[in-house]
Amino acid sequence: AKPGLSTPEGQARLLHDLASIELQAMELGLRTLTEYPGAPKEFREQLAEVTRSEGEHLKLCLEAIEACGYQWGHWPVHVSLWEAATTGEELIHRILVVHRHLEGSGLDAGDSILRRLSGVASKVTRNSVKRIVDEEIGHVDFGSQWYREICKLERLDANEEFKTRMPQITMAAPRNEKLNRERRTAAGFTFDELNFLEILQVENRKRCHRP
Repeated sequence: AKPGLSTPEGQARLLHDLASIELQAMELGLRTLTEYPGAPKEFREQLAEVTRSEGEHLKLCLEAIEACGYQWGHWPVHVSLWEAATTGEELIHRILVVHRHLEGSGLDAGDSILRRLSGVASKVTRNSVKRIVDEEIGHVDFGSQWYREICKLERLDANEEFKTRMPQITMAAPRNEKLNRERRTAAGFTFDELNFLEILQVENRKRCHRP
């Protein structure tokens, strides 16, 4: 069993998992900048800023891990976020996968993690995680706004594209946390999008439990 968050080891392990996510988010930002050189200039400039912010989050995690008495690499590093993006996919699909699905799922888990850390003595751990959770809203909102802008530029119906693409995306990279409607709304998700995602979650759970 994993050590509880009341222990330095449990906190370090949580931070290590977060660091793995932030590292991949930073690398995926650089990957998108490399793979989509024809993307709108403003999109690329804003993505560069988001990527820089992910790097700051990674640094926060690494410093907090050390404050707990551990080092980066003490546990395995997962690459599930990196593997969820496919070279050659359309830009709007990349935005949906990375910024609206994967990072959006991080918003769902945010409040739960903060509640679990509320009684932790280490201010370094609590403050680092809170800053990351709060600032991720802006990263997801970047994806929400640019998803709609790219759809507009390509004369696509953003609502229809969302309903067409998200079932495939959520099946390929399932996330089971209950949707945090408050944080997702602040990050640019519409009422209809949230209702659709909740229905998808129910359908995906049923699919997973079929014999």
